[in-house]
Parts: sequence; structure tokens; C-alpha cells
Amino acid sequence: MEDPSSTNTVTLFHQEPSGVTYRIPGLLYVQQPPTFLAFAEKRSSPCDHDALYLVMRRGVEEQGHLKWQDTMELTSAKMPGHRTMNPCPVYDEKSGTVFLFFICVRTNCSEMWQILTGKNAARLCYITSKDRGKTWEGLKDLTEEIFRGDLKHCATLAVGPGHGIQTSSGRLILPAYLYYIHSRVCCVPVPWKTLPHSFIIYSNDHGESWHKGDMLNQNTGECEVAEVASKNVSRLLYCSARTQNHYRVEAISMDQGVNFVNSHYCRDLCEPPHGCQGSVVCYEPLEESREVSNEEQSLIGQSPASWLVYSHPTSSKSRVNLGIYVNKSPLVSPCWSRPWIISEGPSGYSDLAVCQDSHSFGCLFECGFNACEKINFRRFEHKELIRNLPMS
Repeated sequence: MEDPSSTNTVTLFHQEPSGVTYRIPGLLYVQQPPTFLAFAEKRSSPCDHDALYLVMRRGVEEQGHLKWQDTMELTSAKMPGHRTMNPCPVYDEKSGTVFLFFICVRTNCSEMWQILTGKNAARLCYITSKDRGKTWEGLKDLTEEIFRGDLKHCATLAVGPGHGIQTSSGRLILPAYLYYIHSRVCCVPVPWKTLPHSFIIYSNDHGESWHKGDMLNQNTGECEVAEVASKNVSRLLYCSARTQNHYRVEAISMDQGVNFVNSHYCRDLCEPPHGCQGSVVCYEPLEESREVSNEEQSLIGQSPASWLVYSHPTSSKSRVNLGIYVNKSPLVSPCWSRPWIISEGPSGYSDLAVCQDSHSFGCLFECGFNACEKINFRRFEHKELIRNLPMS
């Protein structure tokens, strides 16, 4: 249970008396120097169609304490006549560049209108920073480059929200989804069968060019990915995706996200009605904390796989009680722990960041009176996570 007086929890964005609301958290950790970048949408009301633009706060380590700077309005992440949504950052270590992806959606065009008409009104864009979020360079629209001929089958599209990753090979990966028009009414340009599918966007050249992976077969929406590490087994990409069918969908890729296989519903991870975004990260635990099952031992020899850590509301009935789950054996059958509740009451979207250098984590999450009241940041160490996980 979260201690309300804990100095590890701080409110970064809070609903204003005028009704201005902050939603849709995205979190990035840059190791050198230790810096958190916390992103959110600023909206004139809690409604999706009232999104305005993105905001950000920087959390910088100073003498062992995390100091949060004032809110910055990301005015460069705007397109005339559009609202900016779905912050999704990723960091390229080689170039020292932060890429902040998002979508720009034409004003007065809701997601449902796009799905019903089959007329996409969203553009996939990004801005970059070379100084860990202090300043940002101008907007680049990647929609045509990434989707090309697929746009005619796209009712609408989105990136994230949450965070992207850089794999051990250097590939930059962003989670995304679209509503794909599988068929139209005969002789009429109106969609007949439009379904959501998750996929990833990737770059092999440090952001010079970007490409689209194949879609998951199942009906999935917002997703996040993590690279599962092991010394004796090729690294795999794990995907956790939102559904409206009571449980999360999990899938694995052996080619770094171009294709995902073995997609299935995970009975350990429930979804509330209509689903909810969730976050996942990969963590290489302290040596003394590693446990290896017999099945995994036979698969990977003496080198245990990394862990997966996942955040999401824990109720199947409503978006309440944000929890942290751990999977200590992600290379074998699902083995998720019961959740540690870090925020009781209404909760919504969240995003995790792993600080491997300090064996700690950050979680940025929606909470409050109605889950839209505020966005909090909670930091916790590996030992605290293990101590608070419920006994199986």
C-alpha cells in the first residue's frame, strides 16, 4: 500500500480550477546524467477531443535527490489545426538524441468519427532534443514515410502512449496501433469491418529512417514492448497489448518486432471494461534476487533471463488500484506475480522507467478523485518492490 506521506511520491500535473486537465503520461529515464523526462497531454477538459498540446517536466538528480523543474509547454510539437496527443519518447544512446513521438489529430475529428467514416485524420510526428529535454527541435511528419500504401486501409492511427525502447542491437522501437479497414461496403467507400491491431515502428540507423512492422493478428490497441535479455538465448521482444476482452494479449517477436508470434490472452493480467493502457519494462535483477525455474534452467542453462515489470489497474470491474506486477520467468509459460498496489482508488494510464544503474524504477500514473485529477510520479527500489509483492 502506498504511504501518502512518502517522499518517493510527488504530483507533477494537477487538474486546474478552470477544468484544464492533464492526461496520458509518458516517462523516459536517461542514465547519464540521471534525468527523468515526464510528459503529458494538456486538455481543456478530461475529454479526448479537448486535447491541446504536450507538456513536460524534467526531474534531475542533485546530491542524491530528484528535483523537478517547472512545467514546459512543448510548442514545437504542434501542427496548425490539430490537437497533439499520445506522448511516446525514446532515447538513442549513440547520438544522445531524445525522440518524442506523438500524433497530431485534426481538430473536431474524434477517433470514433474516423473509424466510422474510414477517413484518417491523424498524423504521426516527432520532435527531437540533444540536451535531455532542455530544448526541442522542430516537428517532422512521418505519416507517408511509414505507412505508404497502407494509409488507404487505415481508419486512424496512433503511437504509444508510454515509451519506446532501444534494443541491444541499437534498433529504436516505438509501440503503435491502427484501426485497419479489412473490408468496405460494396460499391460504397464506407468501412464494413474495421479492427484495431498493434504493431511497432522501428529505426536501424539512429532515427534517420523509420519503418513499420507487421500487425498482431488479434484485435489489440495500445501496447508497449520490452526486450527480454539472456546470455545464452537470442534476445526476444515481448509485447503487452490492450484489449476489450477482459485480459491482456501477450506476444513474442524473434526478429526485434518485425513479426510477432504466439499472441495469446494472459489470464494473469486482467483488463477493466473497455480495457486500459498499461506499461512494461525489462529489468536485469541483482544476482542474489535471481530465481530460475526448472523449465527455464533447461532452456537457458546457467544464465537466467531478465524480469518483466508491468503496471496497470488491477480490477476487472473498473479502473482502480494501480498495481505493479513482476514476471521472473518471461521466457517460459506466464508466471506473473500478484500485484503490489502502489495507488489505491481510481487510476488509469501509467508508464514505467527502469533505472538499471541504481536498481530502481519510476512510475508516472493517473490517479485522484476520478483518475483524471492528477498525474503522480512514484519512485521505488528493487528491494522495495520485492518486499511488497504479495505472497503467491
